[in-house]
Amino acid sequence: MTEQSNPVFAEIQSHIDAEPVVLFMKGTADRPMCGFSAKVVQVLNYMGVPFRDVNVLADGAIREGIKQYSNWPTIPQLYVKGEFVGGCDIVSEMFETGELSEYLNGQGIDARQVGVR
Repeated sequence: MTEQSNPVFAEIQSHIDAEPVVLFMKGTADRPMCGFSAKVVQVLNYMGVPFRDVNVLADGAIREGIKQYSNWPTIPQLYVKGEFVGGCDIVSEMFETGELSEYLNGQGIDARQVGVR
């Protein structure tokens, strides 16, 4: 289904287009409602990366639609400059290896470098 034929996809795309870094999550950055969402928020905050949070719990259509949009079954979902990066496990692994800061900086987004474990 394309964005033109699916109003939920169009709304998701508008969120993704609004900011360079967008996190679809359960809850908000100030009040995450699940541990996985909280972990990604913690990583982004630690790295000093500003991001837009989209609370999927506030809209059931967005909650289900984002899974179809990305073809990824879980939430949270991180997007950088329109590209789907991954969920909690992928973001956490990229953070721990230093790949996330390299990726973000390569996209022109200031991100604190972190040591490789």
